[in-house]
Amino acid sequence: MSNLQKKTDVILIGAGVMSATLGSLLKELAPQWEIKVFEKLANAGEESSNEWNNAGTGHAALCELNYTSEKPDGSIDISKAIKVNEQFQLSRQYWAYLVNSKLIRNPQDFIMPIPHMSLVQGEENVAFLKKRLEALSDNPLFEGMEFSDDPKKLKEWIPLIMEGRTSNEPIAATKIDSGTDVNFGSLTRMLFDHLESQNVEINYKHSVENIKRTSDGSWEVKVHNIDSGKMEYHTAKFVFIGGGGGSLHLLQKTGIPESKHIGGFPVSGLFMVCNNPEVVAKHHAKVYGKAKVGAPPMSVPHLDTRYIDNQKTLLFGPFAGFSPKFLKTGSMFDLVTSVKPNNLLTMLAAGAKEMSLTKYLIQQVMLSKEQRMEELREFIPNAKSDDWDLVVAGQRVQVIKDTEAGGKGTLQFGTEVVSSTDGSIAALLGASPGASTAVHVMLEVLEKCFPQHMKEWEEKIKEMIPSYGVSLSDNRELFQEIHTSTAHALGLIEKELAYS
Repeated sequence: MSNLQKKTDVILIGAGVMSATLGSLLKELAPQWEIKVFEKLANAGEESSNEWNNAGTGHAALCELNYTSEKPDGSIDISKAIKVNEQFQLSRQYWAYLVNSKLIRNPQDFIMPIPHMSLVQGEENVAFLKKRLEALSDNPLFEGMEFSDDPKKLKEWIPLIMEGRTSNEPIAATKIDSGTDVNFGSLTRMLFDHLESQNVEINYKHSVENIKRTSDGSWEVKVHNIDSGKMEYHTAKFVFIGGGGGSLHLLQKTGIPESKHIGGFPVSGLFMVCNNPEVVAKHHAKVYGKAKVGAPPMSVPHLDTRYIDNQKTLLFGPFAGFSPKFLKTGSMFDLVTSVKPNNLLTMLAAGAKEMSLTKYLIQQVMLSKEQRMEELREFIPNAKSDDWDLVVAGQRVQVIKDTEAGGKGTLQFGTEVVSSTDGSIAALLGASPGASTAVHVMLEVLEKCFPQHMKEWEEKIKEMIPSYGVSLSDNRELFQEIHTSTAHALGLIEKELAYS
């Protein structure tokens, strides 16, 4: 086949939740565009999007304490919590649209209602949690959140955690019933099934080796067909690099100025999974604690009810770890080969700054199972080693870049879109809240890369995502209306109680 026949409008690299979201949005907005997907592995959603490789928390800042920081004057800054929650609401609306339009079915296969809780111990932390609730309580996005420091009430909420607790230290929790557990692996596979039915060409076991600019401004993507061993060349006017940790290397290959002075810091994770159904049955919530002093935000301990393969499971973690790989299926040389002359100083500066983080990660790697059980017993005092197995979660690559606020080599803990000035190529880097905010992030890609189409697309975007361009936290009635309609569409009727 000649190169001529391999021209297409859009190439998506990586079959994770980000490419799935962007592909399905584009199919609604520009159905006539031709889209090709290249994925190194044999199936969709096998890396970061896989249900065993992330926490599955519909990150809405309902329980994650690192999104509400205490200012020096003692007041609570809730701006990040509002931002993350607003972003999650966009995902909810888009998923509801897909279900209502019969583009995907059986929402319970990927989203379930589950209370989101924050749990703290010690007088200072209890005071912080109380203040946090007060700061959030006037905001419609956090309506229905309750606080309790009464052990009797906590026994009702979290019997497994309160059972056998002997410490006299004050303990408190907040609970909100409108939280969710999201199986991003299942959602990704559903979206790719839908894309396939829309004549999107999805190529599994195809590894992208290189990306370069052609003389007419398109991008040529060199692809290795793993089964046949052949190299193929495909060109497109627009390329999206959504390869999880693998995105950084591909972004560097593009040579765009925006790819310079950016590095990646890999962090791996481990979860304990409960294998005893009796223990699993005693807990029904996602309970987030506070990160230990010196621990990075991605290692906030949490005990989660999860639904995986339509079965209720219980996970505790994440224990952070260090591996030089950028993907679970990556190479031990990923970190070394990501260091280039243009990002060397950035990487060295980060290395010097983040010595304590590196030390923390190495200590985490060295933990024995019994030491991990001890950490779990801070949540479940009666936890027995035989009831818990260790599962290796996904690799995350935190972005390192030079920032005005942090100076050279600053570690970023969010998700970032890097795109060329002409919008012909974009890459997604970073980690949490990641998948939960996929719709917001992909709308950002559309705005950055297709500004000339946004006016004609706006009506359709608002049909799919009614609150697009509107702040829900400033608009109580609209929020309640959208929250109720999406809860119905997604089968999250338990949540209705908050607004009945």
